[in-house]
Amino acid sequence: MPGQPYPGHPYPGQPYPAAPPAVQRLRSPQGLSTALTLLLGVAGVVHLYSAAANLYAWSLMRDVAANPSSVPDDSLDRSDLLTGLAEGLQGLFLSVTAVVFVIWFYRVRVNGQLFRPDGFTLAGGWAIGSWFVPVGNLFLPYRVAKQTWEASVQLAPDGSYRHVSTVPVTSWWTVWAVSLVLERVFRVLYVRAESPEKLRDVSAFGTVADLTVVAAAVLAVLFVRKLTALQNVKSAQGPYTAV
Repeated sequence: MPGQPYPGHPYPGQPYPAAPPAVQRLRSPQGLSTALTLLLGVAGVVHLYSAAANLYAWSLMRDVAANPSSVPDDSLDRSDLLTGLAEGLQGLFLSVTAVVFVIWFYRVRVNGQLFRPDGFTLAGGWAIGSWFVPVGNLFLPYRVAKQTWEASVQLAPDGSYRHVSTVPVTSWWTVWAVSLVLERVFRVLYVRAESPEKLRDVSAFGTVADLTVVAAAVLAVLFVRKLTALQNVKSAQGPYTAV
C-alpha cells in the first residue's frame, strides 16, 4: 500500500536501518596447523640441502684459492647448478609456507580475540599487516603472537590468570629474526664477492644462515602445534581449567 512499510524497507523519508554486525565464531586452526607442519618440515629439508650446497661451494673456493689448476671446470659448473637449484626451491617453498602461515596466524589471532577481547593492543588486521612493515616486521608479529598465546591459555578455576611458558613463542621468534637478518646479510655479501677468497667466506656464512633457518623451522613447528593445541583445549573445555 502507498505510504506503508514493507519487509526490508523503512517508512518513507526514514533512513535504512543499519545492517546487523557480523558475528565471528571460533574456527579450528587444526587443518592449517597440519599443513604448516608439513610445509615447515619440507622447508627445513630444503635449507639443509642449501647448506650442503654452500659447503660444497666453500670447499671448491678453498681449493681454487690455494691452487686454481687443481679444480676441474665441471666441479665449478656442478656447484653453480646445486646453488641455483637450492635458491629456486627456497623461493618456492618460502612463498607457499608464508601464505599458509599468515592464514593460520590470522585465524588464531581472531580466535584469541573471541577468547579474550581485552587481551590485545593491536587490531586483528596486524596479524597480516605486521609482516609487511619494514623494520617493524622484526618485532610486531612477535607482539601479536605473544598476546594470542596468552589469550589462548585457559584461566584457573577461580578465574585468575594461569601462566603457561612462552618459551615456544620467544625461542621461535628470536631464531627466526636472527635467520632473517643473516639471510639479508648473506645476499649483500654474495653480490659483492668477486674473488675465490670472498666466495669461500660467503659460502661459509651462507651455511650458517641456512642452518639457522632450519632451527627456526623446527621451532616454528613447535610453536604452531602448541598454540593450536591451546586453542583446541580452550574451545572444547571452556575458558576455565579443571581443578
